[in-house]
Amino acid sequence: MEQLQQFELKKIVVPGKFTMSPVELKDFIDFPVKRVYFITKPENKTGAHCHKIEQEFFILQQGSCTAVIDQGKGLEEIKMVGPTSAIYVPAFVWHQFKDFSEDAILLAISSTNYNPDRSDYIEDYEEFKKIINK
Repeated sequence: MEQLQQFELKKIVVPGKFTMSPVELKDFIDFPVKRVYFITKPENKTGAHCHKIEQEFFILQQGSCTAVIDQGKGLEEIKMVGPTSAIYVPAFVWHQFKDFSEDAILLAISSTNYNPDRSDYIEDYEEFKKIINK
């Protein structure tokens, strides 16, 4: 099973013009990208869950939030501050995001296409703990 990884992306400042954070996906993920989505205007925390197959790479584009994760060792919190904060979440890592700043924009890069039947999700934390501790 792969491990969650936290990254600080490059920050290139071009004086008097702009700041850029290039992301060469090959440096962070080894899956083909099937879907990209954004979380904006967060009013509450996201739904807590893990995936059986899907892998995700999250980049906080703007603002701040806290990632809550469990890799089988109990819940941990990772503070994210955009635009250079990123985490890779492999399958079977419990995750959710909370404490979004009002201006937060969270970009997600996914290894799977969207499936509305949610068959790839485990949304019961007790079930997750039983599976991960086997």
